[in-house]
Amino acid sequence: MRMRLEFTTEPFDLEEPPAHALVAREVVQGGRLEAVDVGPFGNTAEGSQEAVVEAVGELLRRSVAAGATRISLQVSVLDAGEER
Repeated sequence: MRMRLEFTTEPFDLEEPPAHALVAREVVQGGRLEAVDVGPFGNTAEGSQEAVVEAVGELLRRSVAAGATRISLQVSVLDAGEER
């Protein structure tokens, strides 16, 4: 089963990415996820169920430790036709 993870971390800082945002991006870029797209207002990545669940746990732990006060995320199960 493939899944898509979409997330943001707060508080926002439009001048310079805060530490929690950098850590969150590091998690998705450095793991087993694919189709990673990071941006100032949201981030997405895709992968197997195991990879996404693992990334979500690490993302939550590390982002909060780096100062995130809110993490919004959505996980969707992909149909074969939705995969990028």
